[in-house]
Amino acid sequence: MVKIGMSTSCTFPKGLDSSFRIAKEAGYDGMEIMISADQASRSAGAMQQLIDKHDFPVLAIHAPVLFFTQFVWGTNPAMKLQRSVELAAEVGADCVVVHPPFRWQGAYAVSFLDLVRGLEQRSGVTVAVENMFPWNVSGSSTRMYSPGINPVDMDCDSITLDFSHAALSGDDALELARAAGPRLRHVHLCDGQAPGGSGKVFDEHLAPGKGGQPVAETLEYLRDSGFDGHVVAEVNTRSAKNDSERVRILAETADFARRHLGLG
Repeated sequence: MVKIGMSTSCTFPKGLDSSFRIAKEAGYDGMEIMISADQASRSAGAMQQLIDKHDFPVLAIHAPVLFFTQFVWGTNPAMKLQRSVELAAEVGADCVVVHPPFRWQGAYAVSFLDLVRGLEQRSGVTVAVENMFPWNVSGSSTRMYSPGINPVDMDCDSITLDFSHAALSGDDALELARAAGPRLRHVHLCDGQAPGGSGKVFDEHLAPGKGGQPVAETLEYLRDSGFDGHVVAEVNTRSAKNDSERVRILAETADFARRHLGLG
C-alpha cells in the first residue's frame, strides 16, 4: 500500500524532533530523513529514539548528496551511499534516495550504476535514483551530472520522481512516470514552474497545484497503475510565519496526495 511521507527538508532548518512532531500532526504516515550536519540525522540510535517517542516510522533516507552535505561522512561518495543504505536498514526504512553523481566525481560516476544495483541487491533496500535538472551558468545550460539527469534513460532498477526537478528540466512528470513504469518506486511530491527565460537554477518545491506540472494527473496515473511505493512531500515551507501555518500547508499537501491517489 502507498505510504504518504514528509521529508525533513519541509521543515528545514528545524531539528528532527520538530520534524517528526509536525509530520505526525499534519497527518503523514512517516518520514524521509535528509542526512545532514545534524548528528541525529546520521545516528540510528538517535533516530530510533524519535521513532519510539513519536510512534512514527522512517520510510526513507535521502543520501547526503547536496553541496551543503559534501563533508558529511567524509568525502567518498560511494562510502556515503553505502552508509545511507546501512542506516536505512538499521531504522527500518525500505528506500534510499540518491542523486546521479556530479560529472567531476570520477570513479564514482563511472561505477555509480553498478554500485547502486549491488547495494540494492545485497541489502534489500530500494536505492532509487532521482531525476535532476541542467544548471544554467552564465546563460548557458551546463551538464553537471553523469551519466545524466534522467534515470529513465539509465540502467537502474529503481527511480525517484521529483516534480520540481522535472519542471526545471523542461520535462512533463506524467510522461516521466509512464516511461519509468514499474521502476518508479518513490515520488517527491511538490510542484514547479519551467525556467523559461528566467535563468533560475534552483528548484522551487512549490506545494502541489501551485506550479505548472501535472501533479494531480500523475498521482491518478500511479493510482490506476498499481504503484505501491512512497509519495513523500518535499515542499518548501520557509515562508510560513509559524508552525501552525506550516502544519496547514503540509496537511493540505497530504490531503492532495490521498485524494488523487484514491486513499480517502
